[in-house]
Amino acid sequence: MGMFKKKARVANSKKPELSFEEEFWVDTGALYSFVPEDYLQRIGVEPAVTRTVILADGRQEARLLGFCDFQIEGLQGTIPCPVIFAPKGSLFLLGATALENFGVEVDPTQKRLKPILAVIGGFMASA
Repeated sequence: MGMFKKKARVANSKKPELSFEEEFWVDTGALYSFVPEDYLQRIGVEPAVTRTVILADGRQEARLLGFCDFQIEGLQGTIPCPVIFAPKGSLFLLGATALENFGVEVDPTQKRLKPILAVIGGFMASA
């Protein structure tokens, strides 16, 4: 798959004036978005829980998870998304959960995010 970046603004959900903008790698293989912990600490994001994650090299590691408001370049709205507190110096990754929250999928050929329709209720809705 073609890798590409999108600029995103990440803000503290309780104090939206505390924020930063950064280029994120779009990573559909990552469930959660990944942000270096020093960036999250700078904007006062509090961890909510701990999650065990599998890193790209196969190691498992317990990491803190919190919630931030995301604005993604070219998409409408500001939407809260879960985010993993990554080690300092880590890549910024935009994970599948954030992409789903924004209602987009990845078009790897065009290197862009494109809207998808949400399925509500599955087979139960047709009964």
